[in-house]
Amino acid sequence: MSRPSTPPRPAAPHRVVALLSAPQPVLTLACAAEAFGDHGTDVPRRYDFAVCAEHPGPVRTRAGYDLLVTAGLEALEEADTVLVPGWDRPPGTPVPPAVADAVRRAHRRGARAAGICSGAFVLAAAGLLDGRRAATHWGLTCELADRFPRVRVDKAVLYVDHGDVATSAGGAAGLDLCLHLVGADQGAAYARRVARHLVMPPHREGCQLQYAELPAHAPRTDSLAPLLDWLAARLDQPVTVAEMALHSRLSPRTLSRRFTEQLGISPGRWLLDRRIDATRALLEETDLPVETIAHRVGLSSAANLRRRFHAALRTTPAAYRRAFRARP
Repeated sequence: MSRPSTPPRPAAPHRVVALLSAPQPVLTLACAAEAFGDHGTDVPRRYDFAVCAEHPGPVRTRAGYDLLVTAGLEALEEADTVLVPGWDRPPGTPVPPAVADAVRRAHRRGARAAGICSGAFVLAAAGLLDGRRAATHWGLTCELADRFPRVRVDKAVLYVDHGDVATSAGGAAGLDLCLHLVGADQGAAYARRVARHLVMPPHREGCQLQYAELPAHAPRTDSLAPLLDWLAARLDQPVTVAEMALHSRLSPRTLSRRFTEQLGISPGRWLLDRRIDATRALLEETDLPVETIAHRVGLSSAANLRRRFHAALRTTPAAYRRAFRARP
């Protein structure tokens, strides 16, 4: 008599360890904790989130209170992701060698390293950004480039992800990066569940601008938000730039300029990114054929979907579905 098969054991949670330093910025830490923390019964638990510091004990924050951190740098030895949620030191202050070495060792072991805002300085000090594009807060880009000339600092984008190393701009861009990493780890549908739990819209793409400098005389109607909502409700329909412009009562040239000013990408690129994101969710959550998904997300045919999907993610829809559809 054959024995009943044993159901596969669920994968161990991905361990994220945040490296703190006084005075610790609280917003960037909160972004990480909200993205990777426990969301109760609303979202299945797939992460363990912990904090550490070079010197365990009370860690002063910029909000006027202390955090009691009990773990030291040894906690990075068990991290799947080492996260530096800001490193708020006076200009020119070197990163302690012990900190840079601990981050470097964790990365060599195979851990992913991520820096939010000024956290990029720690990754740069560890040598993880040499020869690579990196993001940080727009007000720190010149200092980062001067102190670490081998780093290719991108002064405009929200975040940059190389797979093993990622960096983001400041403030809420840290949450954009964290949700992006959640999507890369667990799939677009899971990332959407986390975003819904946080009452957040889908995260912004990394290539979007950190901020938009609109002319002082620009009217409030310059905002693209109404058009983006209109497009998001019509992903199953083919929409041209000319139709977007007509809906916005603008010329195609003016519309393209506003996309570049406010988002840093073209209208067509923004719409394609939304279609790819919707494709990922349908591949994860349904058994629909690729041809059906292609029509639902406005990509017209299975061949076109496969081509666009591979160009965006360097994998096929079938391989993506195998990777994420079977997850509990």
